[in-house]
Amino acid sequence: MPLRTLSLNWRAHPLTSYETALNLISATITCTELPVTVRLDTGSYLTGIEISEQHIAALTIRPDRFHGG
Repeated sequence: MPLRTLSLNWRAHPLTSYETALNLISATITCTELPVTVRLDTGSYLTGIEISEQHIAALTIRPDRFHGG
């Protein structure tokens, strides 16, 4: 089965609706051929929440080399 990456699925497809984006994402298959499951989250979330420097320091975030590590 050919690999269908997200970037290949989105090529030349304008994202005109949530449905379009969800369909393109769900057509993606990982390099190990796992299907991608997607659903629209319509929840409301608070904005402007600040977290402490201590909380940030406790996070284990390691940038990938490709993305600026």
